[in-house]
This record gives sequence, C-alpha cells and structure tokens, in this order.
Amino acid sequence: MTPRIHLLDTRLANQIAAGEVVERPASVIKELLENALDAGATQIDIQVEEGGTRLIQIRDNGGGIDREDLPLALARHATSKILTLDDLDAVATLGFRGEALASIASVSRLTLTSSTDESGIGWSVHTEGRDMEPVLTAASHPRGTTVTVRDLFFNTPARRKFLRTVNTELGHLEEVVRRLCLFNFGVGFRLTHNGTLRWQFRAAPDEAEQRRRISTLCGQTFMDAATPLLVETHGLSLGGWLGSPSMARGQADMQYFYVNGRVVRDKVVSHAIRSAYSDVLAHGRHPAYVFFFELEPSAVDVNVHPTKHEVRFRDQRVVHEFLARTIHRALAGLKTVALASAEETVNLPETAATLREQSALSLPQSPGPGVSETVGAWGRSTPAHQPMPTDLRDRLADYLSPLRDSLPEEQVARTSPVMLTESLPGMPPLGYALAQLHGIYILAQNAQGLVIVDMHAAHERLVYERLKTAWENGRLASQPLLIPQTVALSETEAELAEQGRDWFLKLGFEVDRLGEESLAVRAIPALLPKADITALIRDVVADLREHGQSSRVEEAINELFGTMACHGAVRANRALTLPEMNMLLRDMEATEFSSQCNHGRPTWRQMSLAELDKLFWRGR
Repeated sequence: MTPRIHLLDTRLANQIAAGEVVERPASVIKELLENALDAGATQIDIQVEEGGTRLIQIRDNGGGIDREDLPLALARHATSKILTLDDLDAVATLGFRGEALASIASVSRLTLTSSTDESGIGWSVHTEGRDMEPVLTAASHPRGTTVTVRDLFFNTPARRKFLRTVNTELGHLEEVVRRLCLFNFGVGFRLTHNGTLRWQFRAAPDEAEQRRRISTLCGQTFMDAATPLLVETHGLSLGGWLGSPSMARGQADMQYFYVNGRVVRDKVVSHAIRSAYSDVLAHGRHPAYVFFFELEPSAVDVNVHPTKHEVRFRDQRVVHEFLARTIHRALAGLKTVALASAEETVNLPETAATLREQSALSLPQSPGPGVSETVGAWGRSTPAHQPMPTDLRDRLADYLSPLRDSLPEEQVARTSPVMLTESLPGMPPLGYALAQLHGIYILAQNAQGLVIVDMHAAHERLVYERLKTAWENGRLASQPLLIPQTVALSETEAELAEQGRDWFLKLGFEVDRLGEESLAVRAIPALLPKADITALIRDVVADLREHGQSSRVEEAINELFGTMACHGAVRANRALTLPEMNMLLRDMEATEFSSQCNHGRPTWRQMSLAELDKLFWRGR
C-alpha cells in the first residue's frame, strides 16, 4: 500500500535542510561569522572546543537583534536581508537565505543572546521540543550578539560519525576563518581552541597591518613574493596581491578569490587565472594569489548554491576577458622574487583609456552587439535601488584605500606593468656583464650587487616572445585541406560552431555545417599541420560553450613556439663575448615575462651586497 502524504514535523524538516548548510563545524563557523559581519561587527571573538564538535561560541559587537525578532531569528526562511524577489538581483550581504540558524539549531544545542544598546541588558533565546518552540529569557549582555552552539550533531549520530579527527576539523574551521580575515581588514578577529589562543588580529586600516595579517595567514614566503595590484575600469575592479610565478606551489592551496567580499570557487574565474599564468608556470604548478574582484551586485548571481560558494556572472565573457588580460599584463613586468623589495610595487603605466582603445572587442566604451551590449547595459538596466550598497563599498574601501595610498599616484587605475626601470642613473637594472661561468651563467654587476643569469633560459624566453609577437602582428595563415575533414558533434555544439564561424576564421579554421550534428573542416592553422583536428575542434567548441571564448588554438601554437624557442636558444657551453652578454641583458630588460622562461623556471637571480657580506661575515 502506498504511504499517505503527510507533513514533516518542524525539527525533521530543519534537520533535512541542515544537510545542505551544515556539513561540519566549519560550516557552522562560516554561517555565524557571515551573520556577524553583516551586522556591522568590528570585533569578533571565536571560541571552539574539540575542533568545534563540543562548543562553538561567536561573540560580536555588531548591531544586535531586537527582543521581538529573536524568536524569528531561529525560524526557517526568516531574514532581515531581503524583502522582495528584486532584492535577489543585487544581494550585497554575505547571508540572505534565512536558513542557517534554524538548521544549526536543529542539530545542536543553540543559544542566541543579543542586545541592541549599551545598557548591558539583553535577551536570550533557544529552542526546545519536537516543534522547536523558541523560549525567550532576559540576559545580561553588551551591545552585539553571542551565538553558542554545543554538541553538534548530538541528535543525528549518523552525521556525527562522518566527522574527522579533531585536528582535521580544526584545520577546516581555521580555513574558513582565514578566508574571512583576508578580506575583512576593518574587523578584528580572535580565535581560541580548547582555551589556547590560535590567532588574534587587530583591525588593519593601513597596508602595513594588512601585510602583517596576510603574512600570518598565508606565510611570509607568500608575502615576500607578492606584489600589490589594483586595476579599475568599466565598472570592474581587481585588487589584491599577485603571487610571483617563481613561488608557484605544488597544490592549489593558496588561492583566494573574492567577488564583492564573498570568497568563491568559480569555473570562469579559475579558467581566466590559469590562462593568465599559462605562459609562466611549470607543468603541474599552481599560482598563489589573494584577489578582490568588485562589480555591480546586479551583474552577479550569488543565489546558485546553498553554501553560496559558487556564483554566476551575467556576462561571463566580459569577466573572463577582464581578469585574464589584467592578470596577464601584471605578470608581464614582474621581477623575480629575489630582487623585489618590500617597498617595490608593480608599475601600471597604461591607463584605463588605453585599455579601452586596445581592447575594444572585450571591454568596449559604447554599447553594441555581443559583449558591448551587456557592458553598456549595466548602467542603463540596473534599477535605481540596485547601486553598490554603502556598507559593501565601505568594506571594500577598507582594502582598497590603503592599497591605493601605497601605490604612486600615476599607477592607480592602470593595467599593465612596464619593464624593469633603471636602478640608478646610468646603471641598467640588470647591470653590466662581468664574466661567464661554466658556459651556463652570466655574472653581472648592478646597483644592488650581483646578478646571475641562466643564459639559455633567458634567451629561450626572448625567442619565444619574438615568435609570439611575429604571429600576433601578422595574419594567422590557413592551410586548405585537400579532403575536408568531418567532425561529429552534438546538435547544440554544431549550432554553436556555426554561430562562431567568424571566431574559427580568426583562429585559422574554415568550418561549414554539414548537417544537424556534423561540421566540415576545410582549412586548418598552417602552424598546426599535425594537430589532432577533431579533438581540437571539439575542445574549442566546449570552451566556447563554457566560457564564451577559447584559447585552445593559442595554447597549441604557443606549445609549438616553446619547442622552437628551446631549440633556437643559445645552448650551454657556448662562449659569449661581453658585448653579447650585455646585449642579452638589455633584451631581457625590454621583454615582457623575461623573469621566467616559458617552462616557468626563473631566468635570473639577484644577490644583494648585504647578502654577499653575510656570506663572508663582513661587518661582524
């Protein structure tokens, strides 16, 4: 007999909902910290025991919750952050669903205490019984809110047994706190575990304090190799710290990307950053970075996943192009980590106007078809009630203002680094060659001390960049096929390829649609005569479908150029004259990405006089 339909009781419904929101103690910490930040807190104290399974207590000095609203705070779908459906088009708070507290309360013993003034008198609420009826009592409490969560999953043992060791859960918990600390510089954080202080950060209003916080959270090695970056154009802003390719990591564990203050994992963003770094990283290595991306809230949908880790951009092609181009240009002039000092920052000589002139396809000034239609529409279609909210701009200002102050005035709002500038009048940055060591290294003297150059790696990058420049300045030649090659695709992919025929022509392909699920390839790029055309066409179509564009052909051509450059570069044990060595140094100073070869290896290193003196105990 088919069971009768019935309503779930409140606790069971909330426990089911908790499965989407509360995975482990770190999930609880994330939701409660986001609520504290949305309440305007400037100081947040976090106390946990046994990795958060026994106790999680978060106290903030935010605006607090009124007595009448406390019972509602523990109800499902109760929130102060949205009122109408239109509000979802411009969400500016970290939390907004109104599910977190109810879900957490259903799988723990939760008490919520709050006060909205400085009287010291507050109110406390917790839920009891099957129907989770809220019980309200008077309590002593300063302005702000304290949430106490005890015995997580005590009533759902099946969930509790999937928790890991205390150290593992603490590691996940600390990662959540780290992510929020890395953006919310205007807020002080204190974290204790089992009564032991783990982290304590004061509010960081200036760049020095921000650097100190990032050094603690990400390590001094990252901070030493990171360069401040700030680019603002077309309503898009990208700031943060750009990790040097020479300090890439074996795992993607030092990558923090924020969209309007919310840390996210997004395929479009990840692809854009990988594309920007593709020419300067060794295989299997991952860049390290902390980036803050800002755009109008109406241009991004944050309501696509219960945990709010994923977002959807209204025009992902524009976002992809902006991120990839900006980061790529910033990387073009980075010095190696050995030379960069704490006072040096990336130079950004091209203005936003220059970017508009050079990038009309991707970031146009006036509305037109395709991308420009969407970019131009941002200012027109956004309702009056959807500008960037003041509280979000204030939080972004906590980061942007000190960073902007740290950069020379002419560098703000620019998009591309220049080559290495002269260290002293008359002294080139890489100095002058002194000798050749074992036919492999060039030794040079500059104003800082000793420069050591791997001549093969350096020349390989120079040849590689010249090949790319020659290709980019010319037309990508096509090679007609005697017998057209048929490629089988899905109907959707075939339609996409047909619509993108002009795009394929720019890449050197000539394609025609044969039927509902097939293409005829009549010409291919002349530089790729031995490529697997079927696989390449399918990859390009997949990229067009996912990201609105594709770099597959460029990557394949660059791989060919890399092989050519490796064979064309000067080999080890070849004797160079001093003029030849100095010419190589000057070419390096004038070439983008010259600090790494196209395999990601550094091309030169700097040893300062102080480091040399230390080797020989001078000054002791």
